[in-house]
Amino acid sequence: MKHTLLATLFCTAALPAFAVTEAEVVQTYATLAEAGYADSLATAQALQAAVQALIATPSDATLQAARAAWIAARVPYQQTEAFRFGNPIVDDWEGRVNSWPLDEGLIDYVDASYGQSEENLLSTLNVIATPHFTLGSTEIDASAITPDFLKSTLHEADGIEANVATGYHAIEFLLWGQDLNGTGPGAGARPFTDYLPGDGCTNGNCDRRAAYLTAATELLVADLAEMTGNWAEGGAARAAVTADPAKGVQAILTGMGSLSYGELAGERIKLGLMLNDPEEEHDCFSDNTFNSHFYDGVGIRNVYLGSYTRPDGTLVSGPSLSELVAQKDGALDMQLRAELEASVVALQAIKTAAESGFAYDQMLAAGDKKGEELIMGAVNALVTQTTSIERVVATLGIEGVALEGSDSLDNPGAVFQ
Repeated sequence: MKHTLLATLFCTAALPAFAVTEAEVVQTYATLAEAGYADSLATAQALQAAVQALIATPSDATLQAARAAWIAARVPYQQTEAFRFGNPIVDDWEGRVNSWPLDEGLIDYVDASYGQSEENLLSTLNVIATPHFTLGSTEIDASAITPDFLKSTLHEADGIEANVATGYHAIEFLLWGQDLNGTGPGAGARPFTDYLPGDGCTNGNCDRRAAYLTAATELLVADLAEMTGNWAEGGAARAAVTADPAKGVQAILTGMGSLSYGELAGERIKLGLMLNDPEEEHDCFSDNTFNSHFYDGVGIRNVYLGSYTRPDGTLVSGPSLSELVAQKDGALDMQLRAELEASVVALQAIKTAAESGFAYDQMLAAGDKKGEELIMGAVNALVTQTTSIERVVATLGIEGVALEGSDSLDNPGAVFQ
């Protein structure tokens, strides 16, 4: 009898004291998005200041400070990725700030082993060393590297997605350079002298490299300011999800499920393991991939629980999807909450191992059982929680939810074709 009573208490603990509505849930969702993008903007502004210090006084200290600012900027931004997929305003914008993988030879010098891509004639352009070039039949003047040039001319030039000229990963490459360590430890090792003016400049064109890094960070700040405004009161993204709460819940579940399954478990994690290829790492130049994966997982959990902890420790929270689900099926809510926690724990295990000296690159090495176990632990946890997200869709009767897939999960044989 005692056991039954305890079980009953546990099962009802998830039920909210007062019923929540879809309208309240989507308002919380929009408020979390606004806070997350505002924090992404603030940390990008701190990155911009660190980049300005690097350009003004190149040194190992200012380079390391800029790298640290870049890593800090990834923490809030990665938690916003759960707002993708279900929101066209975010989907149409996201490619400007977080596109990957990229053909970094488009931007700057690369190692001789890099090679020319057969599919992308601009893959070794090195625009920093090339003030004039031909794009199709058009002569391009790249003598001034400006935000508008990067955004309007170079980014996705020739219609090729790998021509990533803007966003976090272009900046990452300019701060770290290529990681030439394969599946061994170590990140990119670009020297600060790549930004020294005059005779101290290494690898040429330090002034143009500085202009590119300055323009890219300026553009990142502008793009994040735009998206923060979209989620503020009166913003287009907030209006889109709150005008029709049922469609707003559809967006929430589409974003959670697509990031959990096709994007994170599939394209960002399992694919790299299948190919044993560190070039498939999300933050491949800085070896920060373990952090990006972890905060993606935290972001999915944030959205379901209606709660986000800002970098200064402030909590933003409100009526949640979890509470809405609990009103329909308390057991399903508890199961999904437990699974979301389990995926964060699995991603934390990767993060802990990486921070203890077992680099994510090393985890991807063929035959590394420890690495495979860590990575597949996260993949399996993410796949498991996606099944429960799909059950939530059915339980709430939400129509039109189509989750992103991935060949690495749905059709593994196609990966090697």
